[in-house]
Amino acid sequence: MNGVATQMVASAVAAEASPDSSVQQSVNEFIRHHVLIHAANVDACNVPFAHLRFLDIFASDAVMLFVGLAVLVLLVALGFRRDREVQSGLGQLLELAVQFVRDRIAIEFLGPERGLQLTPLLCTQFLFILTLNLLGLVPVFSCATGNINVTGALALMSAAVMIGASVQALGWRGFFRTFVVPGAPRALQVAMIPLEVVSLISKVFALMVRLFANMMAGHITIFAMLGLVVILGSVALPAVLVAVAVFFFELFVAVFQAYIFTLLSAAFVAQLTEPQH
Repeated sequence: MNGVATQMVASAVAAEASPDSSVQQSVNEFIRHHVLIHAANVDACNVPFAHLRFLDIFASDAVMLFVGLAVLVLLVALGFRRDREVQSGLGQLLELAVQFVRDRIAIEFLGPERGLQLTPLLCTQFLFILTLNLLGLVPVFSCATGNINVTGALALMSAAVMIGASVQALGWRGFFRTFVVPGAPRALQVAMIPLEVVSLISKVFALMVRLFANMMAGHITIFAMLGLVVILGSVALPAVLVAVAVFFFELFVAVFQAYIFTLLSAAFVAQLTEPQH
């Protein structure tokens, strides 16, 4: 709110000082709508300098969740062929992604047995987050993973998997024993239980904030660079090159953050199912 108030004061001062207050007001309105509102809500997704009402539906992150799911299902349906032992094209790419998650994340952190059990879930998590991240880079779509409510829901789902896998492997009594530090004096064990509970909550919080902050930061940077062009005019055109560079870097971030989220989920499950390690 302080940032918005500062922007409003700056806009009023600039409007009074400028001989062409209508132009200055238009510029300030553009910045307010396309930068400040986008940074606050992560839902500004329309054609720049215009407004096509039928695209407003994609401003909803809830809609983008269904769009991401539909795109992922469509890609799998078109790319994967059950009648082929060796996939080709898109199917081969999907197969490489599944093998990578299975071998480098699931089995490596959870072992052969539990890793294979959780591979479908981890693959779905990785591909779904990746799809949402990449769709967020399309100008007319909002970035659902730039919404902390979405990443919070994904983190809670991972927490449910952590607890469920721990209960399945150790039972309820074994799950609650994971909050007790083995080998420590009894008094210290009791004192450490709240800290261990906070540690579990912090893991879920880290999953939520890491994905949200990284996706949000890239979009704010791009909008800020483009906003400089609107404010300063042609002298700020080099900022467009910076925005383009950030956009291509965001492609890497989209893949990397999907990988990190999946890897941390597997690592946290391993910590709760094998507390002795």
